[in-house]
Amino acid sequence: MALTGGCRCGAIRYAAEGEPAHNSLCHCADCRRSAGAPVVGWALFPQERFTITGTPATYVSSPGTLRQFCATCGTGLFYRNESIFPGQIDVQTATLDDPDALPPQARIQTADAPAWFAGFDALPRFERFPG
Repeated sequence: MALTGGCRCGAIRYAAEGEPAHNSLCHCADCRRSAGAPVVGWALFPQERFTITGTPATYVSSPGTLRQFCATCGTGLFYRNESIFPGQIDVQTATLDDPDALPPQARIQTADAPAWFAGFDALPRFERFPG
């Protein structure tokens, strides 16, 4: 499997080879705050099967934790933590060129999810912005 993706403006591009070690939706407070979203999709790849074109900006969100993003458009891209995921890079799956390429396999850190998320499926749905 070959996957490609990048940021909104195109300044950062990446490619990954093979299947990810995991592919999940994270509800933790750190991910939510970093992405400004109620949930963040991640797929974990070995660094040797991953290439990046461009230079992402890096924010050290906690000791040993690097969150990388495009300094031009602000798109969140990568998570690195050598003590948790040695030699690997976690990629935000919303930045894939093909959003259907990696359907989530699990939801993690659900203890941190906002209480309203339990009723998410009951919300009205609109294919486009309602009129």
